[in-house]
Amino acid sequence: MPQQQDSAGLWSQNWPAPAKLNLMLRIIGRRTDGYHLLQTVFQFVDWCDQIRFYQVSDSSVSLVNPLPGVAETEDLTVKAAKLLQKETGCKQGVRIEVEKNLPMGGGIGGGSSDAATTLVVLNRLWELGLSTKKLMEMGLVLGADVPIFVHGRSSWAEGVGEKVQEINLPEQWAVIIKPDCDVSTKEIFSSTELTRDSKPITIDDFIAGQQDNDCLGVVSQLYPLIKAALDDVSAFASARLTGTGACVFGLFESEDQARNAYGALKPSWKVFLVKTKNESPLHSKFLAHR
Repeated sequence: MPQQQDSAGLWSQNWPAPAKLNLMLRIIGRRTDGYHLLQTVFQFVDWCDQIRFYQVSDSSVSLVNPLPGVAETEDLTVKAAKLLQKETGCKQGVRIEVEKNLPMGGGIGGGSSDAATTLVVLNRLWELGLSTKKLMEMGLVLGADVPIFVHGRSSWAEGVGEKVQEINLPEQWAVIIKPDCDVSTKEIFSSTELTRDSKPITIDDFIAGQQDNDCLGVVSQLYPLIKAALDDVSAFASARLTGTGACVFGLFESEDQARNAYGALKPSWKVFLVKTKNESPLHSKFLAHR
């Protein structure tokens, strides 16, 4: 068993912030605060943003390259770092560099994953010693998807996404299309057409094939490009929407099948060939450094 690496050696390294796919999404109710009660299944993929953390001599938190159109104080990595400082009294600071590979507004959790990687890695680099459970609770303050990225295992999730139960899923090839549009999650969850009273199901029901996404109808109606992408993917596999979109995907049992679909779709779409993972690439890297 390797020795746990001193945190000083982990600064300035690339830390992955992976995308996720929602393999199912049901809306089974609504809380008094307006948050929707969900049932969903998350699985990670080997397509990631990369984040580097640099030591600074004071308690400042800043970005090397702020995202265009996003104020630095509103960036989820900055919010995550400052939340850690606030919750622990930590006086250390950090300079954060995000290599953005995941499209924004795609429903694959890019911003939430960036926040989770920041929480997990800075907990180690700043030697704070917080438990995964505590980091998940903090993550929920930043966004409903953040806890699952902190948890780091493919999971069945309920509530607003904070109640998680690990689930082993086939690791398959996936082809993901990102249509040239961004979906407003707020718009979808505010729609009067959205189903909000689906009957709760069990993990066994999901495994048996109940894998619908309750947002699909509304999203397809509001975003013709997404409907067109779903239609094109359906020529090769069962076409699905992840989260509220905009990304759509198909799963394949073999690499050859996936590459065939990827090649056929590439002339018309921004398309990505990935592999699903039950363990987050972030957690896989962490294990290699223990």
